[in-house]
Amino acid sequence: MSNITPSQTVGPYFKYGLTPGNDYAWNDAFSNDLVTPDVSGERIRVVGQVFDGEGKVIPDSMLEIWQADAQGRFADPQDARAVSNAAFKGFGRCGADATGGFEFRTIKPGAVPGPGGKPQAPHILLAIFARGMTQQAMTRIYFEDEAANAADPILALVPADRRTTLIATREQGDTVTYRFDVHLQGDKETVFFDL
Repeated sequence: MSNITPSQTVGPYFKYGLTPGNDYAWNDAFSNDLVTPDVSGERIRVVGQVFDGEGKVIPDSMLEIWQADAQGRFADPQDARAVSNAAFKGFGRCGADATGGFEFRTIKPGAVPGPGGKPQAPHILLAIFARGMTQQAMTRIYFEDEAANAADPILALVPADRRTTLIATREQGDTVTYRFDVHLQGDKETVFFDL
């Protein structure tokens, strides 16, 4: 007879190792700033807040992103098109602040191959870890100003009335900024994907 290990929630976090930011004097292995000196493409900010089912902010969640470069290449050995010596790795992590807010500084990704080789619209993969959850929630961030969204094979799987929960809206200002709020439950719940 085997024992089943009970599940645990995935937060809150010990910030030193998981979401260091500028709070500690050490060389971060990852951060919310993905821009490297050798990266090409349009520099953008992705900002937002994380909310629970009642619309209250979650101040101690952690978010991770993974994305392709501007040419649609992933920094992964499985992507034969990857530029192995590029400093841009397309991975970032940050913790939400006291207002549930987060920010990533990165570049706008290019289109990547999808099922059957059909191109997918530029998007960023997002994982959210928060208290009360036994595993991360996975979603995508698409950009409202991308015409390719209309033909994206994954976005087409989402009911039309729920697709807006996956679309980041462009904000006015000197810096190219997209807003993407995450709602873990409730009427505005973000669409999450089973992997």
